[in-house]
Amino acid sequence: MKPVRTRIAPSPTGDPHVGTAYIALFNQCFAKQHGGQFILRIEDTDQQRSTVAAEAAILRALRWIGLTWDEGPDVGGDCGPYRQSERAHIYQQYAQQLVDKGLAFYCFRTPEELNAIREARKTEGLTPGFKLPDPELAPETVQARLAAGDPHVIRMKVPMSGTCLVKDRLRGVVEIPWAQVDMQILLKSDGLPTYHLANVVDDHLMGITHVIRGEEWINSTPKHQLLYEYFGWEAPEFCHMPLLRNPDKSKLSKRKNPTSILFYQRMGYLPQALLNYLGMMGWSFPDGRDKFTLEEMIAEFDVDRVSLGGPVFDQDKLRWLNGRYIRENLSAADFAQTLKEWAFNEPYVNAVLEQIQSRVELLSDVADKGRLFFMGLPELTPDDLAMSALSSEQVGELLQLSAWALESVADWTKENVYHALNCIAQALDIRMKVFMTPIFVAIAGSSVAPPIMDAMVTLGPDLSRARLRHALKVLAMPSKKQAKAWQKCFETIDFNPVSA
Repeated sequence: MKPVRTRIAPSPTGDPHVGTAYIALFNQCFAKQHGGQFILRIEDTDQQRSTVAAEAAILRALRWIGLTWDEGPDVGGDCGPYRQSERAHIYQQYAQQLVDKGLAFYCFRTPEELNAIREARKTEGLTPGFKLPDPELAPETVQARLAAGDPHVIRMKVPMSGTCLVKDRLRGVVEIPWAQVDMQILLKSDGLPTYHLANVVDDHLMGITHVIRGEEWINSTPKHQLLYEYFGWEAPEFCHMPLLRNPDKSKLSKRKNPTSILFYQRMGYLPQALLNYLGMMGWSFPDGRDKFTLEEMIAEFDVDRVSLGGPVFDQDKLRWLNGRYIRENLSAADFAQTLKEWAFNEPYVNAVLEQIQSRVELLSDVADKGRLFFMGLPELTPDDLAMSALSSEQVGELLQLSAWALESVADWTKENVYHALNCIAQALDIRMKVFMTPIFVAIAGSSVAPPIMDAMVTLGPDLSRARLRHALKVLAMPSKKQAKAWQKCFETIDFNPVSA
């Protein structure tokens, strides 16, 4: 019997998500409960969106919450490199193998042709994916187009009819018609793989025995099983975990609730409490306890006890559990030290004092002038956000569009934050001075504060965006109609990059 090896493979394209930590936790528990190994690799083949900063944030967040891995980009291992961008030559080799075997093909279709195919399939009531009965060109045509340097991708072949049987540990056998599975791109025009090829090749070469991932990947599993068959490899066991849900049962999304691990760190949650809470997502101890350590979870873990009902990520319950940890697990000395490390560490305090010193006349003023840096979400009322120059709906729109714009600011500098907000102000035709007043209130809880751009940089992206979303909730916005209209407006805004 092979030693158990599991993995987590996050993409460094945004904030470290609590859903990533949730899946990583269950992978680590399963591996350690069976005396196996847990691997972390970085899926950074999306070169336009992947950043070094995002990768560092993922590693930092997962370590902060208490997770560890046996192999990875920061700890090494025998199966490296552990960044997919450093393994491009490997994927090209395997993609070519499939072409040579007649199991994949060069595709020279233009975006316009692909759109026409999708629209035609929609008209016929079929799935919109790429699927043709005769996708191959004559060999001499292919060679001529390759020699000419024509843009192309490599796609896998899939059956045109029949049913794929996916064996899932939690769900049993899932039947997926091949008619719903498109001829997936394996190698993109830039020579880098898509998730599907890289994931299968890496899992095989890294000896992954169990793939424990979110249920959103179930419909992609036929492609993965087929690739294992094409290569002649033994497929791992698949186990698709239920997705985390909002209290309204919708998929957990940053558009509705904070999802970044770093937000919970900045809000003052203890890592042990957050990890404990994630362990309760769809799984429970046989004795029903709701407070436990990672070591206790590993000792009792049984993946077959995972419930398929969508686990609800309830911030109120997490807050209650965090309070228990503060009261029951920390002595007075521990509490003082934890508080110091959280917000009263020297680098953070120095950054805060630098911003408020010019506004202080007495040392006792520091508590009032600096409170925005040490609180979570400010207490606001709709009256606090009311403005004579703007209607309530205009205030809501500028807050919503600002929150969306700031979600895309990867390099959180004063210049980039200002640029994003200025683009929104121009799009809404609101003078910047007027535009910034609701932002001041949302971020600081008051219209009087240190320079708010500097404050937002110090607070960081997670807390800044959360305060904007909090202000929207205070205004009871947006409605579905407003959200749709605002989204259309947002999509028309041109966010030109900051000049070098």
